[in-house]
Amino acid sequence: MGDWDIHRPLGQCCATGQKIEVGQEYYAALVETEEGFQRRDFSIEHWDKEKPAVYCFWRTRLAEPNQKRPVFIDDQMLTAFFERLATETDPERIAFRFVLALILMRRRRLKYETTVTDNGAEIWRLRWVGQKDTVDVVNPNLDEQQIAQLSQQIGQVLNADLVDS
Repeated sequence: MGDWDIHRPLGQCCATGQKIEVGQEYYAALVETEEGFQRRDFSIEHWDKEKPAVYCFWRTRLAEPNQKRPVFIDDQMLTAFFERLATETDPERIAFRFVLALILMRRRRLKYETTVTDNGAEIWRLRWVGQKDTVDVVNPNLDEQQIAQLSQQIGQVLNADLVDS
């Protein structure tokens, strides 16, 4: 499993260097780089003017340094990120999507239907709760330690406590 460039909010716009004050809104985003996903923070002013190219993003507010970290990521954002990864073929991204599926199942947004095999790959067929639509997710056969590691990395990248909500 690779690691992503994970950091907590730094309190400044990565593009302009402008300071982001405690309580001020800003955009947090995942940016695709050669090394994988990196989290970057952007001031509202820069975002509105430049619309940076990002993989996914969310609007949030800078918390006090010692304040308990609130959950910034809602199910809609997780779902959009999960769906955005649907066509990825990179093993690391497949694992990332699988763990997002587990999180969405825990949050009762996806429900397991069945397992099928396609060219030797185990595919979980999941159904969106309250809908007839299904979605296929490749099971990368991660062990518990890898799932825990990826869950922690996803939570750190997104700056959210994803499994305790």
